[in-house]
Amino acid sequence: MNLETKKFKDIDLGDPFFDSLKNDYKEFSDWFARKADESAYTFRGNSGDLDGFLYLKIEDGPVTDVTPILTDALRIKVGTMKINPHGTRLGERFVKKIFDHALHTNVKEIYVTVFSHHKALVALYERYGFRQQAEKPSQNGTELVLVRDMRREYIDMLSSYPLVQLDGNRNFLLSIKPKWHTRLLPDSILKTEGSDVVQDVSHTNSIHKVYLTAMSGVENLREGDALLIYRTSDGQGPARYRSVATSICVVEEYRHINSFVSRDDFLNYCRPYSVFSEDELSTFWNRKRYPYIIRFTYNIALKRRVTRSEMLDDVGLDEDAYWGFMPLSNEQFLNIIRRGQVDEGLIINKA
Repeated sequence: MNLETKKFKDIDLGDPFFDSLKNDYKEFSDWFARKADESAYTFRGNSGDLDGFLYLKIEDGPVTDVTPILTDALRIKVGTMKINPHGTRLGERFVKKIFDHALHTNVKEIYVTVFSHHKALVALYERYGFRQQAEKPSQNGTELVLVRDMRREYIDMLSSYPLVQLDGNRNFLLSIKPKWHTRLLPDSILKTEGSDVVQDVSHTNSIHKVYLTAMSGVENLREGDALLIYRTSDGQGPARYRSVATSICVVEEYRHINSFVSRDDFLNYCRPYSVFSEDELSTFWNRKRYPYIIRFTYNIALKRRVTRSEMLDDVGLDEDAYWGFMPLSNEQFLNIIRRGQVDEGLIINKA
């Protein structure tokens, strides 16, 4: 997947990708030129064409060019986000990047201005908790001002993404083999892995994931349970040091393969968010090889990977337990994520 940061001066403004932005914003070309030494995310699909552009800006103070004015605060402004939709959930990947920046800079809010006729884009923002709070009139027309408050009370799994609610839920370790881990969770890639293995496909881009397994115990998962993703050893050294905890995810739904009424029903559910190809999924449907299906959100990549050795020696996990899938106490879960240098403000735990 060719997602990279580039200086504005190294991006071709003459690319047809930017035509719609030039049509919407008369000043876009002048604005683009002024940003010459600033950076933006660009995305090129498998064809090599520019298919995505994301520019983020930190602002500190009131926003006075909107009505009503947004009060004094540290914010991230989504200066520009444009995607050529091609069925690979790139919009969700960009939304995740926006949240990653917000968490890294500890801002109070994120905001974006967007014309109401971009209905799919507005719906994407609203799905993850952005709400209209103002309007921005200009020579180009009136835009909606959508705001996401990063410090409001927890509402639900999507509106409050990427927060993780522990209260009333349970925690589990879920193992994933290296060859599937990087494709499914690209922001949790290890430094020893090459980014060229991350492809432009929906299960890579998406905030939402579907994972199929035959591991016993996952059939007891329920909505809201937290998953600590455990990348198993790649065989390049002792498992105590090559197997690591990498990510925190939250269960949206568990289903058994027999709950689908047909192969098409099964494919429509799994295909957009699974690491497996349609042919592989069809084989699984026919053979019922992996009957347990978990859909979850990809919330947080640990800043520091926590090794199996550390989880055994310092956290006290049981070496003789089944590490494919096992329950974790709140104390164990919190201990591991502290070692993973996760901001505990992302974890809602009032107990």
